[in-house]
Amino acid sequence: MVDTMALLLPFNRGSRAARNTSCAVCRPPADDEVFLDAPDDRLGPALVAAGAGAYGPAAALLAATRADADWENRDRYARRLAAFARSRDEWYETWRTAAPHDPDALLLGAQLAVERAWPSPARAELLREVSPLITAAGHGDLSDPVPWRIALDHARGSKAGHTYFGELWEAAVRRAPHHYGCHVAALRYLAASGQGSHQACFDFAERAAQDAPADSLVQALPARAALSYLTDGHGRDIPRARLDAAADRAIALSARFPAADPWPAEVRNKLMYVLVRLERWPDAGEQLRRIGPYATSFPWERFSDDPLGRFLEIRDEIRRRTTPRHPRSEHGGRARSGDH
Repeated sequence: MVDTMALLLPFNRGSRAARNTSCAVCRPPADDEVFLDAPDDRLGPALVAAGAGAYGPAAALLAATRADADWENRDRYARRLAAFARSRDEWYETWRTAAPHDPDALLLGAQLAVERAWPSPARAELLREVSPLITAAGHGDLSDPVPWRIALDHARGSKAGHTYFGELWEAAVRRAPHHYGCHVAALRYLAASGQGSHQACFDFAERAAQDAPADSLVQALPARAALSYLTDGHGRDIPRARLDAAADRAIALSARFPAADPWPAEVRNKLMYVLVRLERWPDAGEQLRRIGPYATSFPWERFSDDPLGRFLEIRDEIRRRTTPRHPRSEHGGRARSGDH
């Protein structure tokens, strides 16, 4: 399995400054105070302006991420803006018509085209037709890894062979060796390739995390592999100790970010699910505290058509499992209503 193993090769990693490690203490939010996929304070205004038909703030936001080589935010902003554009086609078309060679408009167009093709039964055929859009996005800014993440997703959806995927992967990591989105795309391709056993997925994820800086989102990649394993239901080839180690690595990453911060929210939501499945209830409770009001569609949409409702159900279960039980008093007092 030469092509698959090529994905497991280590890469030279640079260092990166650690993020703020302080952790704010906040009261648990009520159910109606929990948000699903809440935008941060940069994306929010761009989405509000987009709702009014203006593309300028979104263009400025993506241009800023490109100027700052802020690839992780660029990736997530492109996804969110493309999701908006799927229901407001005229908004994107106005932008594209006004600036047909804008690297940010090209990036959004490539992401949008892949998302539109993905749900179709003819996905593979439709995706092949949008290849030129991805190529154009890649040429828009040669240092940008996000078009290559889109290309990696495109290769999975179009059932591209390992050799071609390996070429895309090498091009992606040359641009940004620690880009989380590209690593997730590679992990998902490996899992879907027919040769990507859970063992191979863990090998890839652990190697990538070992080579990445301590504050890189790639540290959460083994937990992503654990989530896939725990939801797959096939086989028993991953020892419990390996699953715990993946969770521990993601816990250490989560601790580097402030609590109730939308930036690591999806990582924390995925980690909380893994901890619940491993019945590590106190650790799950700590991640719930760090999540604060920021629920994310993934992973809960995998288990329910109402991801926010599913998140709240799991939150209640964690609280039930971690709330100290109070015995009846000698005067006949009952335990608290939540202790059952």
